[in-house]
This record gives sequence, structure tokens and C-alpha cells, in this order.
Amino acid sequence: MSLLIGDIVTVAALSGPSELAATLGGEQLTFRELDERADRTANALAGLGLNAGDTLLWCTPPTLRVLDAFVACARLGVVFAPVNPALPAADVDRVRDLVKPRLEVAEGGLRPSDLDGGAAGLAPRPLDDRDPHIVYLTSGSTGTPKGALVSHRASWLRAAPGGGTFSAGLRGNGGVVCTFPLYHYGGWHYVMEAWQHRTAVHLIRKASAEEIVDVVQRRRPSALYCIPAVWERLLDPEHRRADLRSLLHADTGTSSVAPELVERIKARLPGTTTTILYGSTEAGRMAALHDHDLARKPGSVGRGAPPNALWVDDAGEVCVRGPAVMNGYLGSAALDGTYRSGDLGTLDEEGYLFLTGRSREVIRTGGESVGPAEVEHALRDLPGILDVAVVGVPDPRWGELVCAVVVVPPGGAPPTVAAVRSHVDGRLASFQHPRLVATVAEIPRTPATGQIQRSRLRELVTRPERP
Repeated sequence: MSLLIGDIVTVAALSGPSELAATLGGEQLTFRELDERADRTANALAGLGLNAGDTLLWCTPPTLRVLDAFVACARLGVVFAPVNPALPAADVDRVRDLVKPRLEVAEGGLRPSDLDGGAAGLAPRPLDDRDPHIVYLTSGSTGTPKGALVSHRASWLRAAPGGGTFSAGLRGNGGVVCTFPLYHYGGWHYVMEAWQHRTAVHLIRKASAEEIVDVVQRRRPSALYCIPAVWERLLDPEHRRADLRSLLHADTGTSSVAPELVERIKARLPGTTTTILYGSTEAGRMAALHDHDLARKPGSVGRGAPPNALWVDDAGEVCVRGPAVMNGYLGSAALDGTYRSGDLGTLDEEGYLFLTGRSREVIRTGGESVGPAEVEHALRDLPGILDVAVVGVPDPRWGELVCAVVVVPPGGAPPTVAAVRSHVDGRLASFQHPRLVATVAEIPRTPATGQIQRSRLRELVTRPERP
């Protein structure tokens, strides 16, 4: 059996043609409509000269038409390359040079509406499910783009029932809210996972609390996944009266999650289950901490998740191998099946993973290695701060010093080094204690996943003009 992404919609349209496939604001599509629109778009793309193996670059604001193009490309064997439409022109040029698209759909050029001319039917094409169907432009913590090529088979397995977020089954039939943009792996994962469960994906234009509340109250979805930063917006007291009772799943993750945040999600949404997901564009879901383990394993991101195998190597780096791993990076040699995440972690005696930092972000101080994430966990409940991140600052004596970078309320005073060290005393080894404290207006993070941009943060706190 071939595991082809285009077939997910074909099967859903056969089994529930009138069921909702997707919504965006007041617009909506059934599976039958999506299936037919995708065929017409595929024929239009073929008429414009696209063939299997070519790449389509898609760079437009949010629209349901992107779903037509995504499925159409999968049926043609064309590689779909979604790009953030808010990128500066120079950055889009860099992406264009990297992916070398045969065709580009963007505002000011070929537009989604220009793909209306195809016929409804599409002749079947022999495709190999090991071929890439999408290339994700990843930025990580440095902002340098790389193109992760993911095959039909890998995406299908990542999103299949049991292989994605809802490994114990998706309760309810209200659909899934997608809070990620559709130029990010997380966005397309939830699109495909919803369709694998024969239910709707509810898209939003911006991951604001207002938009999320609106779609939950309008569409009554069953499931919502938010990164911790987005949950913080939604849990603001300003939205305490919002009716979120349709939700049965209230999930979070991308990396380690503060137990205190999980407690607040549970208090706000009693009766929901919460799963913490740890994953990556390159490998999909890597580990999961399920609801029944939240209290027993606080601070963990769970156990390795099928269909991949997960382990920590001798250097402490988290590694994954299996059929859901990407083919490789665009322009680089294919992977041998193993993805080295760059994350550092430890496995306890039951195989639960605890993340401690990033290999390239490890702070080397006095001959010791300090993982920033571990220090950040110990500082999350430090009184008088709104946010915190940890970086290494160059020092001629120690190599690097552990620096706690904090955001304080307007008019608030930053904590002293003594107060910070006292707070973590007994929770961290002495060499892990911060020896510097710096303040910034905002911790720089990647837009889609909320990952700390440590290189940029380090520049902010070490630049000569800093007062």
C-alpha cells in the first residue's frame, strides 16, 4: 500500500463527502468540495507546466485556496514549498534561490484565483510515497533557513491515528483548531492529522487569544494545541469568561513545558486531557507525555513516540531514527535515517525524556557544561518577572558566565544576582547558578514555535552600546 498525501482527501471525500474539511473565518469547505477543487487546481498547475519533481513556491496571506494547492501538488508529485508572506523581499529571494521553484504563487504575481481554470477530473498518476511532497523552511534559533524535505510516507505516518497528537484517539467530532501558520510544519501537521481523523481543521489568521476564542465559540472544536506562549495569552484573566467548553483536548509542547502552566490549563479547562508533545520539522513527533503521566513526570516531555525510535547518545544529544524522519535537507546528502536533534537531554529509568538544553547553546563555564533550559525551568517561578531566558556571556576568567535575561513589569526593578542565586539554591548545582542578570523589553523568539533565539538574545545583552 502506498501512503500518499493526496489519497487522504480522496478517502475522506468517499466516506464523508458532506463533512466539513476546513474553515477559515466565515468560509468553509466540505471534503467533497476540497476533493473537486484540488483536482481542478492540479489540472491547472499541470497546464502551467508543472510536472512530478518540480517545486511550487506558495507565498500568500492565509486563504482556503492554499489547501487546494497543497492537495493538488501531492496528487501531481509536485513538491509544495510554503513560505511566510511577511518575509522581507531579500529573505524571499534567498528562499527562492534555495528551493528553485518551477512556479510561484504570491501577491503581485500569479495569484490563487489564477488557478481556477482546471477541469474537475484528474487522471491517476503513479507516485512513490518515498518521494518528498513538501519542503519546510526551518529557521531554528539562528534564523538561517534550511529546506527540510519530507516524504509522503513520513507525513502520512506522522499524522495517522496513533502517530500524531491524539495517539489515544481524538474525542468528539468538532474538529481541530490549528494555531500554527501554514508556512510552518506544525500548521500542515494539524491539517493532515485532522483529515486523517476525517474531521475539520479550523484555521486562524493570527494566533491571538481573540481569534482563538472566536473560532472555539463559533465552530465548537474538540481539540486545541497551543505552544506555551499562546496558552499564556489565552489564559489571561481578560478571557476568563470565554466559552471554551467544547474542548476535550488542550495540548501543548514543542519542547519542555513548565508544570505550573499545565496546572493553569487544567484549572481553566477542567475535564480536558492534556498531552505535551516534543517534536521537530525534521522528525515529526519525537516524544509525548500523556495526561495520565503529567503529575508523575513533571518537567518531562514523555517517552519516545512511534513510529520512530528515540535515544540519547553518549554526548547527551537526543537522536531519532525511523520512517517518519525527513528525507534530508534540500541541497544536502540524504539522511541515513537518523536525525540528530541538537537537543540535549537525559532519559530516566522508565525511558522518560527530560530536556536540558541545546548542544550548540550549551554554556561552558569553568570547564563545566550548563544547559540553558534546565536553568530556565528553575527560574520560571522567580517572583517579579514576566519572562526569562538564559544565555552564556563571554568572560575571560570563566570562559562564559551564566546570564539570566529577564523581562520585568513596567516600572518594576530587576532581581539582583543574589536574589536569583538564592532562588535556585538547592535546585541547581552551584556552577549552574546565574552570575549575571540582564533585562530586555522582550525575549526574542521564533514566530511560529516560540523558541528562544539565543544568538540574537546574546547579541542584545553583550552589544557595546547596551546601557
